[in-house]
Amino acid sequence: MARKPSPPDDESATPAFSRRSFLKTAGVGAAATTVVGVAAKSQGAPVVLGPDAVTLSLKVNGAAQPVTVEPRVTLLDALRNHLDLTGAKQVCDRGGCGGCTVLLDGLPVKSCMMLAVDAEGHEITTVEGLLTAAGLDPMQAAFKEHHGLQCGFCTPGMMLVGKCLIEQNPAPSDDDVRDAIGGNICRCTGYMNIVKAIQAAAAQQQAASTPTPANA
Repeated sequence: MARKPSPPDDESATPAFSRRSFLKTAGVGAAATTVVGVAAKSQGAPVVLGPDAVTLSLKVNGAAQPVTVEPRVTLLDALRNHLDLTGAKQVCDRGGCGGCTVLLDGLPVKSCMMLAVDAEGHEITTVEGLLTAAGLDPMQAAFKEHHGLQCGFCTPGMMLVGKCLIEQNPAPSDDDVRDAIGGNICRCTGYMNIVKAIQAAAAQQQAASTPTPANA
């Protein structure tokens, strides 16, 4: 009887995909997870963070907030679970619904898709930051007046996107508003009152910025 050939010793003769190659790749991937938290400094060599918790200083709503988190913690988790700022909502946790939207340097970001360590050094605004000593922000007041909410889960993100829009475009059309909120899902209102609310806030902002004639 003919002898069964022995497996080749040369790894180059093995198939392109094998259990051995998979285990090698998996091992490299596992090792790489220990250096995921790499924060590039403006000067000098990058600093490796983790795997233990690190203390960050996040500038949230105009104030520096120290927070101690593992490098894998998202900005959303840091805001909600460490700073008790629960306005940003954890809904899909996949960056698809917009419920977790905050402003980063004035622009909307999905905070569930951003690491807290990457937000250090930036200006973060949550819906709580819209409230002033004088009361509700015009955007908040407009949502209240025009009933631009029902369950409220999408509302903080909608307000912040609307705020960013009218800062960049003081006189948006309805299509401009709908395009701006395209990444924010509402399952209750049908969007009509949300558009009305953002338009009302834009009109109020324009009226406030228009100088009164001297002979009025």
